[in-house]
Amino acid sequence: MFYLGEDLKDKFSRVTYNDILHIFKFLAAFPLSVLYRRKRGHLWLLSEYADEARDNAYCLFKYLRSEHPEVDAVYAVNKASDDAEKAGNIGETVQFGSLRHWIYYLAAEVNISSQKGGNPNAAVCHVLEVSGLLHTKRVLLQHGVTFNDVKYLHYKNTRITLFICGAKPEYEFVKKCFGYPEGGVACAGMCRYDALPDKNTDCGRTLLVIPTWRKWIAHGGSREAFRETHFFKRWNEFLNSPELEQILKENKARLIFCPHRNMERFLSDFSCRSSDITLLPWGDADIQKLISGASMLITDYSSISADFAYMRRPLVYYQFDAEEFRQKHLAQSYFDYGRDGFGPLCVNISGLLSEISACMKRNFSPEEKYAKRAEDFFVHIDNRNCERNYSAIMTLLKRGRG
Repeated sequence: MFYLGEDLKDKFSRVTYNDILHIFKFLAAFPLSVLYRRKRGHLWLLSEYADEARDNAYCLFKYLRSEHPEVDAVYAVNKASDDAEKAGNIGETVQFGSLRHWIYYLAAEVNISSQKGGNPNAAVCHVLEVSGLLHTKRVLLQHGVTFNDVKYLHYKNTRITLFICGAKPEYEFVKKCFGYPEGGVACAGMCRYDALPDKNTDCGRTLLVIPTWRKWIAHGGSREAFRETHFFKRWNEFLNSPELEQILKENKARLIFCPHRNMERFLSDFSCRSSDITLLPWGDADIQKLISGASMLITDYSSISADFAYMRRPLVYYQFDAEEFRQKHLAQSYFDYGRDGFGPLCVNISGLLSEISACMKRNFSPEEKYAKRAEDFFVHIDNRNCERNYSAIMTLLKRGRG
């Protein structure tokens, strides 16, 4: 498969036999899709990752079936996955990556996804989309607010028709720097935020730790090399801290450590000394439920911090490798974590443990200055994000039909 952010040479070096198989699926599906479009000319095809129905696309699909049943919407998902049944209980689904999925993908009036690669095959579809050979409209709901200058989301690298943003500063930055045509960016909000609980909901005493990934680690190197990285050493030090063990015990709290999906293969290298700590594989986690049920977030650069800000819940940033992260992963952009972040920024374990302890003493209430930053960051904090996304897509389609 293709990994986002790689140059063309790296992409072609990762082409697999499965990618070649999908070339033949595309060739078979193309003439059938021309005929199929006559039957279902206003099809909306929604997707996320192949095995998932839990992010913005799923929430929008659920909203459409409930509030706009007149929309001809289909959800693409691997029918052998754990999430397939709940999507199927809502409406029509299609097997992800199948010939029928290809037909729907080519025939759809609009393809809607939480992921840039939410399509039958990342490699083949990338060529079709960026070259301009695919003429269907495409909407990127995103899987979280963009805080950084993500080059692979620039218009020249996506040719996406409509880029959905979740916050005003993000919207202004994407409009200015990502190269999308006029009307190609909308500030409609993250659909999944509609399912987040109210700030006053009692969520127990759970600390959720979700560090994001590092492409220079995830895309290569042995397990031995991984254990020499700052990422492993700092997070493993934290998980085995006697002070953390004591904090959890004294406050009758528990901690869940769940690294990004692209770092999941390294989870078994970590250890923890406390029975109050759970090492949770990404594949076993329902991130939406974890976010909703956690009292506090500890992360580094993850966009999940925006979810917690939206709920007015406390969080702490632990950025022990900021210089390396900026050089090797994502460049700095409009969002400065020290100036704009929704919680305190820590660079060492002593500072992190101190902030965790202080947050517990406040009974998991965010400090006022961070709550104010969250209010200023979002245009809306409500449960109407799906409605605004639907309206933005309808505006796009009416413009095209007219």
